[in-house]
Amino acid sequence: MAEDYYQLLGVSNSASAEEIQKAYRKLARKYHPDLHADASEREQEKAKQKFQQVQQAYDVLSDQKKRQMYDQLGPGFEQAGGGSPFGGRNPFGQAGQNPFGGDIDLSSIFGGGAGGGAGFEQIFRQMGGRPGQTRTQAPQPPKPIEQEITVPFATSVKGGEHQVTFQRQNGNTETLTVKIPAGIENGKKIRLRGQGAEGYQGRGDLLIVVKVAPHPNYRRKGLNLMVSVPITLGEAVLGAKVELPTPHGTVTLTVPAGTSSGKSLRLKGMGIHAGGKKGDLIAELQMVLPRELTEDDRKLVQQLELAYHDNDPRNEIRW
Repeated sequence: MAEDYYQLLGVSNSASAEEIQKAYRKLARKYHPDLHADASEREQEKAKQKFQQVQQAYDVLSDQKKRQMYDQLGPGFEQAGGGSPFGGRNPFGQAGQNPFGGDIDLSSIFGGGAGGGAGFEQIFRQMGGRPGQTRTQAPQPPKPIEQEITVPFATSVKGGEHQVTFQRQNGNTETLTVKIPAGIENGKKIRLRGQGAEGYQGRGDLLIVVKVAPHPNYRRKGLNLMVSVPITLGEAVLGAKVELPTPHGTVTLTVPAGTSSGKSLRLKGMGIHAGGKKGDLIAELQMVLPRELTEDDRKLVQQLELAYHDNDPRNEIRW
């Protein structure tokens, strides 16, 4: 015997549309197949069947016309045979005969061809199925909604947490904490399941679109980190050791004597760590001159300039 739809949803037969919808949402979330993915096959199948029963009950009771027909004909009205909701029996007698005397034209009642067959097919199509067939297709949750956030460059490299505040459909403001994976790139999306828009099938997903704020010094190229490191004229000429703050702590760079501005030093494995891979850190040395020079400073520079007379730095430029 078919289970009573009202009992299945846990509501009375006088329940309002709002009460039916509330009961359905609660049960749909409880038995949704996605929430039983880690269960045994037997439990998964049991939850799937229960979910389909709940969906079928809601499909009928949430529709005013279907609910009225269900209340009149009972739980078996969708399985009626021969195009008749009376279980294959003709309540008007044999061959369309009117038990009260005379023949009756069923097409005048159901708006179809002879015998009213087309009319019944139309009724079942409006109900979303075919005569003698129940609907078992699981509902689809609402489409994901997107929410954009901007995270600091350091967080995109090292990972961390970021709060996102948004407004629900009911007007309530909600704040969620989002885990940012290390090495995430600008424009990537993080999916939060069941945190999106709410429909009668349950809640959809929330897609967090991650925008990465620029860094004042560092920039990214794949898994590599690029940074310009200023050095003085003396450090470039004589060589030096300079300290550089990185995502992995402060490191010491060795500047070779006679270094020209623009020379790059590569630090293996000191870049972005993501997906089991490690990028490099590439430090580009940039010589910076003092803003003010004394007369003695200028004389020393002029003496240094004599070293270029036999070695023009631009003699290899060609068009």
